[in-house]
Amino acid sequence: MIRLQQLIGLPVLTINNGKKIGVVKDAWFDEHWKLKGLVLEYAKWFAVKVRTVQWSAVLTCGEDAVFIADESQVLTGKKQLLQRAYCMGVVQLKDMPVITVTGSQLGRVSDVYFYPFQDTQIVGYELTDGFVSDLIEGRKWLRTPSDLNEVLLGEDAIIVPAVSESELEPVAASNVRV
Repeated sequence: MIRLQQLIGLPVLTINNGKKIGVVKDAWFDEHWKLKGLVLEYAKWFAVKVRTVQWSAVLTCGEDAVFIADESQVLTGKKQLLQRAYCMGVVQLKDMPVITVTGSQLGRVSDVYFYPFQDTQIVGYELTDGFVSDLIEGRKWLRTPSDLNEVLLGEDAIIVPAVSESELEPVAASNVRV
């Protein structure tokens, strides 16, 4: 299982000659919040375009690098194509509130977890209540319900079942058990 923030900042290299193509800046998702691809840094200030790599073009991703076949896998497109992204899309997953159907806010998204090559659906959320709370209590982990129809990944909030509040775990415990 991978934390999305583990990918951000990694170099993207070609497998055939080891050439560095760029650095992962963000990730973007489809309308069902499945990982579609990676967004690479773009050297131009105030750029209206983005450089992306489709997730299907990623051969491997490890702790220190992401590999693609060759430079042709990098696409350049308009920034508006990133409707849903972790931190730079029209709809941003980072810091999105997670709220139960009974109106209790469980925290804000600080990271997401997924299985890189089995499925790219988000399998869990790391939640924060803010810096001070993170220091005192630690961050919380919320597994995505197995029935995805129970979760609404909206434009301004993620709505989860009421029982989700009782399913929160400390982040360290979730990493051991998953």
